[in-house]
Amino acid sequence: MKATVVYVSKTGITASLAEKIAEGLTEGGVEAKAFSYHDIDMDWMTESKTVIIGTPTYYTDAAADTTAFLETLGKYGVAGKLGGAFATAQYAWGGNEMAMMNIIMHEMFFGMLVYSGGGAAGNPPIHIGPIKIGSADYDWDALAVDYGKRMAAETIKLFG
Repeated sequence: MKATVVYVSKTGITASLAEKIAEGLTEGGVEAKAFSYHDIDMDWMTESKTVIIGTPTYYTDAAADTTAFLETLGKYGVAGKLGGAFATAQYAWGGNEMAMMNIIMHEMFFGMLVYSGGGAAGNPPIHIGPIKIGSADYDWDALAVDYGKRMAAETIKLFG
């Protein structure tokens, strides 16, 4: 079973978080690859049961490139796939939740099933999706790996 992690990254921070989520998916039993939205492997994404999309946060929302990509999601055949979101921001109050909700709304519009694990998956609760804050000292990478494992478990439950 396959999963795709798609991201927009300007500084490499969002790309690094995408790689950690893919690592967690793989550790959880799902083959996963992370792609910049410029370099998506269409065959891999078509075969994927899960698609997780990430963005840097700009002006309390997803980056413009992310929104442009989201508006084309239908052409990737994502209906019925498991979807998730993640975001990076300069500060904890940078609007990462709004950015992830933008992604989730597009995923739902295109018929995806959305999952995060929330508090039901244990600690730490990841209610919307993982984040990475540039100015805070926290193990964001471990959070991303944990999120990937949770998404793998849900993928296997739904499609395995």
